[in-house]
Amino acid sequence: MRWLTLYARSRQVPASLAAVVISALAVAALARAGGGAVDPKVPLLALTAAATAVSIGLGGQDLALDRTAAIRWAPRRAAHVLLSGTVVVSVLLTVQAVGEDLATTAFIVRDGAGLMGLVALGAAVCGAQYAWTVPIAWLSFSLVAPSPTNVALETAHWMLLPPGAATGTWTALALAVAGTVAYAVAGPRR
Repeated sequence: MRWLTLYARSRQVPASLAAVVISALAVAALARAGGGAVDPKVPLLALTAAATAVSIGLGGQDLALDRTAAIRWAPRRAAHVLLSGTVVVSVLLTVQAVGEDLATTAFIVRDGAGLMGLVALGAAVCGAQYAWTVPIAWLSFSLVAPSPTNVALETAHWMLLPPGAATGTWTALALAVAGTVAYAVAGPRR
């Protein structure tokens, strides 16, 4: 178990987990204070904050050391993304179960998976230190873009679509798979 502890510390897992929990609790407190129905942007902001918090762990302290290690990194990288996504979604669902109803489970799982795919894609393209820029840019665009009237705009708005929308589900799934595969194969950019 020592290697797992060292890996978690080198990837800043304790700090990331604290940020994930704090963002979920803050959103729950805001939802409770607001009363009434919760806007879907509120849990989306919590998921985005959590995904960006875990993004820093997608790169190690020394990328050259990661690339020259005698172990296969692809399965470990894929597991890291999947486990991080599971934690991001689970924390928000746990906070929701204890407190205020923020969104449906399908909405949280879909958006959590898609955001983790965007973070992983950001790590592969921009590096772990800038992996957060991709989900933040997409979220920013979806918040200010015109209402979806065609498939292209629905794809841009996938984060805010209702849970049953096929375009939102397929876009999130495609981003999750593409991001996980790109990060697992290529690793974080230097």
